[in-house]
Amino acid sequence: MNHTYKVLKSDIELFAAALFQMRVYVVSVDEELRVSNEDYGGPVEKFSPESIKINGKYFFRNQFEFRVDVKKDSAGM
Repeated sequence: MNHTYKVLKSDIELFAAALFQMRVYVVSVDEELRVSNEDYGGPVEKFSPESIKINGKYFFRNQFEFRVDVKKDSAGM
């Protein structure tokens, strides 16, 4: 089983993640495309055009990526 992720960008994606209580990971990506985990995540508690609240902490949308795991089966779906 392969694991990959989806970056949540739009309000509707964030709303769906909040509605389904999906675990959202917060990561930062620097200019050299190095990724570092900022928070191992949890469900979206609240979001606005500027920020997202996860695990009681606010993160600015323009400074971080918000990711959810997407599992692919061996059939390539």
